[in-house]
This record gives sequence, structure tokens and C-alpha cells, in this order.
Amino acid sequence: MKKDFKEFKEFIKGKNTAVVGIGVSNIPLINFLLELGAKVSAFDKKTEEQLGEVAVDFKDKGVTLFLGEGYLDKLSGFEVVFKTPSMRIDSEALVKVKSEGAYITSEMEEFVRYCPAKVYGITGSDGKTTTTTIISKILMEEGYNTWVGGNIGTPLFSNIEEIKKNDMVVLELSSFQLMTMNNNIDVAIVTNLAPNHLDMHKDMEEYIDSKKNIFRFQEKQDLLVLNRENDITASFKNEAKGKVIEFSSKRITEEGAYFKDGALYVFDKEVCKKKDIVIKGMHNVENYLAAFAATYKDVSIESMKKVAITFGGVAHRSEFVREVDKVKYYNDSIASSPTRTLATLRAFEKPVILIAGGYDKHIPFEPLAFEGYPYIKQLILLGVTKDKIKEVFLKLKDESSVDVPIIIVNSLEEAVYKAREIAKEDDIVALSPACASFDMFPNFEVRGNKFRDIVNQLK
Repeated sequence: MKKDFKEFKEFIKGKNTAVVGIGVSNIPLINFLLELGAKVSAFDKKTEEQLGEVAVDFKDKGVTLFLGEGYLDKLSGFEVVFKTPSMRIDSEALVKVKSEGAYITSEMEEFVRYCPAKVYGITGSDGKTTTTTIISKILMEEGYNTWVGGNIGTPLFSNIEEIKKNDMVVLELSSFQLMTMNNNIDVAIVTNLAPNHLDMHKDMEEYIDSKKNIFRFQEKQDLLVLNRENDITASFKNEAKGKVIEFSSKRITEEGAYFKDGALYVFDKEVCKKKDIVIKGMHNVENYLAAFAATYKDVSIESMKKVAITFGGVAHRSEFVREVDKVKYYNDSIASSPTRTLATLRAFEKPVILIAGGYDKHIPFEPLAFEGYPYIKQLILLGVTKDKIKEVFLKLKDESSVDVPIIIVNSLEEAVYKAREIAKEDDIVALSPACASFDMFPNFEVRGNKFRDIVNQLK
């Protein structure tokens, strides 16, 4: 049962409130809490100089700032604490303030708790953003006033009073956002699960367990959409409290969406042909099947088909950048895990010159080598993980005599120039790193934009 937002307004007024993290989602949150009459303190490891005008603005509004080294030392004596998504609930600072009686929450938890509209929540290791975007476009095509948030779009909690009961809300939810989620999500979609974010989670079990929170608090009338072809997600069926429907790229599902003889079906009705979908690859067929299964009760087949045959994809996701000397360059910077890179490689018609490597999330790279080698013509490695990935490919060579040529470089510029040097007519060059970007770039968007800029400057 959805809660009335008036309850929160009454609860938060006058409360001594801490917001940890002065980032994209928490800046509008801080302003909103001030509007609601909360007494706000904000914490961030950035300095006042690094925050610039944001810090000046907040100080002018009466926000107390705790910044720089040791910024969490003063997180004490608060009644309410809004944490940043990546902050673990068992971190020393949060454990301490919780023991003092503080209510600990996050922008996304409070949004889901009080949102008056139907909420679609999408999670998974790969395909979250594309599936979220497809679902939102299908709902918009049908004529719904649709809000998109979570990991993408805009922070929605500050807009909650503008959202109407008949609107639709589509949220991309990460394992970090879900770790402390304890509210029911009307339609939950799990695209797939594979090892990811093991630099942040204690182990794979904790990672999977956090993902389960997307459906753990559902009620009988709610819907859970699962990937039948992923062993982990398929096993969730037994734990669901609401209705479960499945999607499959390999078999006909009795209730749900499936792929058969070159066409996509939902509840035995053909939606479109695979060849007519603009964004290519079997992983995108699965993203569409998930979206069709999730929206089936709310939209027409016509709206589903219209999006499938017109939507050109999301930036940094197998995004075609440019053709230079009859060589095509693709930006797949979003691929921060080996499974995501594998899905991209399989979507191309021929083996590619792959640029990979980056920040180490402590995910095994064996799948990239032992499953990915048929799709790789040449491997160009950079970043912290370059030697780790090279070792796995050398292991492949030792065990099966498969020799994938490897070049080690020190920068993205060098990687692109080297790719151009070795590429022949009709080759494909793809940045699909299989790693996060944090060793060299603030995020995958900055990495992807840099790649795009380098490619666009090639003479």
C-alpha cells in the first residue's frame, strides 16, 4: 500500500537531517528537504573549493557543510540520515549514527515509499539502461505521462508532488540502491545476473541478495519479470510473492515473451521481426522481450512495435561513432563487465579489434577469453587490469592453443591510434572495456565521450 506523502512532510519538518554525498541525486534532495522545513547538514569528501558554487549556494541557504578528509567524523546527533547509494549500510559512520537512534534512508527509498504512480523497477548486471529506456519509450508511445529515474534520468524525489496517480514511473535500480530497499515495486524486472561490483560487495551472494530486494517486498497483485535463460534469475521464481512471467530468447514461455523463428512474441502475439529492430544483437532482443512482458497489460502491441523499429539506442551502448577509411568505430563504454562486453561482441557480424581494460572490480576475466575469443580479431589493452586480462588470454593459449594477438598501450588515445594502424578495410573497432572507468576517467560517459572525440578527430 502506497503511503501518503503528507506523512513524510509532517515527519521531516524541523528534523536535524544529514545528507551524505553532494552529488547529482543529492543536490536536488538537499534543496527539497530545505523546502520541507528540515534542518540540513551535508557531508562530502570533496573540499569547498572542489564543490565551488554548489557549496556557496548551500551555505547561503543555511546548510551546514562537513567537507574534505575525515568528513564523516562529525556524522553524529542526527535524527535522519540520507546516504549516498554507494555507501554501505554497515560502514562505521552509519552504524554509529544508527546506534544513536537515527533513521537511515536514501532518496530512492523514500521516493518508492511515497510515489503515487505505478512503478516499474529494472535491475540486472547488463541491459538495465537499455531496458529502462525501452519501457519508458513504450509507455510514452502509448500516451502515458512517464517519469524516468533511479540510475538514469533525473532524481525524482524532489518532483514527487508533481507525479499523478495515473502517471507511470520507470526506475533503473543498481545493487547499491537496492541493498537497503524495503518497499514494494509494482512491476520488477531482472534482466540477468552475472558477477559484478565485487569491489563493493562482500561476495557474489551479497550482490545477488541485494538484487532480490527489487521483488522481496512485493505483494500478491505485483508482477515480477524474469529472464528464463539466466540460471540465477530463473531461480528467483520460487521466492516471488506476486505474479511471475518470464522472457526467453531460446524457448517458448507459456506466459510471457519469447523469440521464435526470427520474431519476438508476447503472450503468443507477434510484436515484430528481429531484422526490423534498429539496435542489433541478441542481448537487445532479450531487452525488448523483458520490456514487452513488463508492459503487456498497459500498452498495445502497436506501441511496442513502433518503439522497436524506431529506437536507435542509448549513448555509449554499442553506439556507432564514425567510419574512417572504411573502418567502423563503435563506442560501448558502458560495458564495465566481461559479460556485457561478450554480449556486444556477439552482436557484430565479424571478429572485432577490441579495446578493453580499466578499473579492477575484482570480476574474473575468464569468460572474456574462453567465450569471447572467436569474436576478437585483435585485443588492445589499457588501464589497471591490462596485465590481468592478458594473463587470462595467455592461459587460453596454453590450454587450447588459441592465440589472440594482444597489444598493450598506456592511454585511450594510443589505443585508438594503434587500432587505426592495424585495421584493414571493413574492420570494426570497438571500445568495450569489460571494466569500470575509475582508474582513468570519472565515469563511463566521460570515457565514451573521450573515445568519440579521438575517433572524430582522426584525419
